[in-house]
Amino acid sequence: MAVLLPGMLGVAWLIRDTFLAEQQVHVRTLRDSARAMALGIDSELLRRDTIAHVLAQSILLDGPLQTDRAQLARFEQIAIRALSGIDGWIELRSTERVLIDTRGAPFAGRSIATHALADAPRIGPLWVASAAEVAAGAVSHVPLLQPVQRGGATQYELIVTLLPAEIQRIINTQAQAPDWVGVVLDERGTVVARYPDGAAYPGHPATPDLRRHLQESREGLVQSVSLGGQPTAVYFSRAPMGWSYVAGMPSETLAGGVPGTVWRIVFGALLLLALAVVGALWLAKRIIRPVSDLRLAAQQLQSGQPVDVHATGVAECDEVRVAFAEAATAIQHARSDLEIQVAQAVQRTRLAEQHAAQGQRVAAVGRLTGGVAHDFNNLLGVISNSAHLLQRHPAAAELAGPVAAIQRAVATGSQVTQNLLRFAGRRPLRAQQLRLSVALPEMQDLLHSMLGRHVTVAVQVAADTAPVHVDAAELELALINVAMNARDAMPGGGEVRFRARNADADDLADSPTLAPGRYVLIMVGDDGVGVAPEVLTHVFEPFFTTKGLGQGSGLGLSQVHGFCTQAGGTARLESTPGLGTTVVLLLPAAGEQAALALACLPSAAKSPLGPVAAPAAKHKVDGASVLVVDDNEALSAATAAVLTAHGALVQCAADAKQALALIETGTGFDVVLSDVMMPGAMDGLALARRLRVLRPALPVILITAFSEAAAEAQGEFKVLRKPCPQDHLLHELHDAINT
Repeated sequence: MAVLLPGMLGVAWLIRDTFLAEQQVHVRTLRDSARAMALGIDSELLRRDTIAHVLAQSILLDGPLQTDRAQLARFEQIAIRALSGIDGWIELRSTERVLIDTRGAPFAGRSIATHALADAPRIGPLWVASAAEVAAGAVSHVPLLQPVQRGGATQYELIVTLLPAEIQRIINTQAQAPDWVGVVLDERGTVVARYPDGAAYPGHPATPDLRRHLQESREGLVQSVSLGGQPTAVYFSRAPMGWSYVAGMPSETLAGGVPGTVWRIVFGALLLLALAVVGALWLAKRIIRPVSDLRLAAQQLQSGQPVDVHATGVAECDEVRVAFAEAATAIQHARSDLEIQVAQAVQRTRLAEQHAAQGQRVAAVGRLTGGVAHDFNNLLGVISNSAHLLQRHPAAAELAGPVAAIQRAVATGSQVTQNLLRFAGRRPLRAQQLRLSVALPEMQDLLHSMLGRHVTVAVQVAADTAPVHVDAAELELALINVAMNARDAMPGGGEVRFRARNADADDLADSPTLAPGRYVLIMVGDDGVGVAPEVLTHVFEPFFTTKGLGQGSGLGLSQVHGFCTQAGGTARLESTPGLGTTVVLLLPAAGEQAALALACLPSAAKSPLGPVAAPAAKHKVDGASVLVVDDNEALSAATAAVLTAHGALVQCAADAKQALALIETGTGFDVVLSDVMMPGAMDGLALARRLRVLRPALPVILITAFSEAAAEAQGEFKVLRKPCPQDHLLHELHDAINT
């Protein structure tokens, strides 16, 4: 009894622990299933959201589509290709009509009720077709709405549909057991798909208690009643895009029952207890030593020492001792695993802190760079205006050489500030024509310095390579991303090869979705370890990376593919493990009519400044009264001197408040020239808008170095870029005064 009664208690504890473990397994299964399916459903939504976002940027939507049927047809073909392999359809709507429906007639071109277009991307509620609508060809679907905005206004509404049947197929493949329940709910708590009986429930609202829990938290385990009326334990998880997945099992399954094995264990234990009473005296003496050994084994287990296994003559004690030994080994392994996990967690935390600190440093450098560029532009303006005054000096002929050198330096400095503003995020980039025979060699030194001395860079561009019309900064970033990946694939060093030529029919054979036309091929190859075949299909997916934790964001090749696709081309990757990798970029060739466009990357973009010539007679401002508003006293004085030299009457104000006071008390101004970026509660744009109310007839010209400020004011007022050539400034002032 002394031996078996503790064993009976152990059996009871084991039974209880078995029940609890089974419940925990069920709960974990429900949780993992709900989370996995929520992410899967969210992936489907994100996939269509990405398609909608990309299509909304198409240049084919820039014009008046209601009258351009050919342009509508081209965009419809692109939309059909975007849905390749995906159920559903795409619609393009105006406020009153469906312009495009990829299902074709009779859906396309139909009139709809006048409605306001969506001003932000959103997922619409599940639309359930009635029996009459189904007979007319309608299908229940979920619309993903994407506004098509041009110039800050919504022109059209793009809809990509998601069919409940597609979600139903996904959850059917994940079915656990016949009595389990899987439900996909939209953000309102409406059933989109369900397992089992998926066809009977779409459009039904979830139970009130479940909807309440969905509003209160993102995930959790609750007891509820299924739509079929069965008590169910459910685990719900809400994905980032707002939809939720609910996995459930009958409540009685979660509670568990007493299995037959447990009853047999209980019966056997009682039988052993009866035999123990009979043989207690005979076993009393033989059991003392094994029990002492068990106590020693327990002490070894408690102290973390290995438990040695040897025969004691009592089989039950030997089995317990073996169990102690196995437990000691398991504890040791668990301790080692825990130490490894703690070390990894510390390393991840350290990496996260380093990345956060780096991001803060980059942001601080960006702000500092923007401020420096702004001040530098003001200095360039002072120098440029002073040089212009020197040109009007009686000794201008003797100073022609130095003045020309000053103007060239101003042009170069202006380009430097534009590059600084681009780094600071204050200069939006534009598509331009590039000749790769110039652009790629100019990048060679930059790439060599970035990749390190162990990696060599080779550039080869075919002589007849056509120019391309792309965003130069995005192309530069794409090539840098590919080059950095190549460097990481060659830890021992190697060669990165850049090749460019006109694409031929064989190059385009693997990309049947490309529009007809001429293309340019850019290949970036390395001698690295290569990419495994099972990974090739995922390399362009966002956030997919084969690098270790904290070593890569998974957005490099995604940016490359997105850049190529947005430019009208494509990207692909070819690799042989152990031999290297080649990334291929296919970009549309530019038209011949743009042969004189810019031919290099952003670092060599052309400056709008050139040698300053005396203004033509028609640009004179003799006798004009000009108010110059600028917080930089030196630049304001230099600008006033230039205008005064050309016969204008100039007054200066340091801010908007002083400018308004001069206008209220002055004799009247013919034109106001104001900087946009000024301290105080009112900047230059706000001043111009205020003067439009107070003095509608008074023309206002704005000048700024920041492109985003110019973009905000463009369309309302004339905007000049700082520093501005004096002949251009005089021309704009003359036109403003005489308009």
